[in-house]
Amino acid sequence: MRHPIIFLLCCLSALPAARAAEITLHVRQHAIHAEIAGTPAARMRGLMQRNALCGACGMLFVYPAAGRPRFWMKDTPLPLSIAFIAPDGRIVNIAEMQPGSTELHDPAADVQYALEMHRGWFAQHAIRPGEKVLGLAAAPAARQ
Repeated sequence: MRHPIIFLLCCLSALPAARAAEITLHVRQHAIHAEIAGTPAARMRGLMQRNALCGACGMLFVYPAAGRPRFWMKDTPLPLSIAFIAPDGRIVNIAEMQPGSTELHDPAADVQYALEMHRGWFAQHAIRPGEKVLGLAAAPAARQ
């Protein structure tokens, strides 16, 4: 008879790896497939150590309350743009971020969300501050 712990480990290793929750967002006609960073650990990790991201993919940072989170690119090899988003879904401001940089990027007002995409994605789609991001209500609630 197999040892119960070894059997359990064998069974668990056959399961697919856990994936981050995902959501589809829209800005005008543009669909965005975003992974959710809704826990402190996921928000801290963000897209660090990632070498690839699909063209319409990003990461949505969800906060439990509106505030002014700061972002940097330490240990992040991808060039990214970030849209800071108010609780009502309105884009407050957009920043361009350099890979590996410790330069801090701040929202211009209180936000409850931040959306990271490939650098230049917002500009390429003529998305500017003031536009609404739709679908945020479907995002899981953030945890402290």
